[in-house]
Amino acid sequence: MQRGRRQLTVEIKGRNSFWLNAVQVEWEHQFPDRRLTPGPAGTYLIEEDWLADLQRVAGQCFSRVLIAPEDTGRRQLFRRLFAPTD
Repeated sequence: MQRGRRQLTVEIKGRNSFWLNAVQVEWEHQFPDRRLTPGPAGTYLIEEDWLADLQRVAGQCFSRVLIAPEDTGRRQLFRRLFAPTD
């Protein structure tokens, strides 16, 4: 990533792990010079101007991209509280 560019933290939501992996494979294929930088709690750090391209790639893989909140602690708390039970 280049210095001075605005960065976003995003989450990629897919139908299952197969489709989440497909997003990454397709992203690397279409944009080999753009690396998705892993962040905390399953998020990725991207340049702001990549967002539309990443959303398009995710859509091709039955997935979607969400802009993550700056404080992921609340989201993690809700995930634990409302986790599906098997």
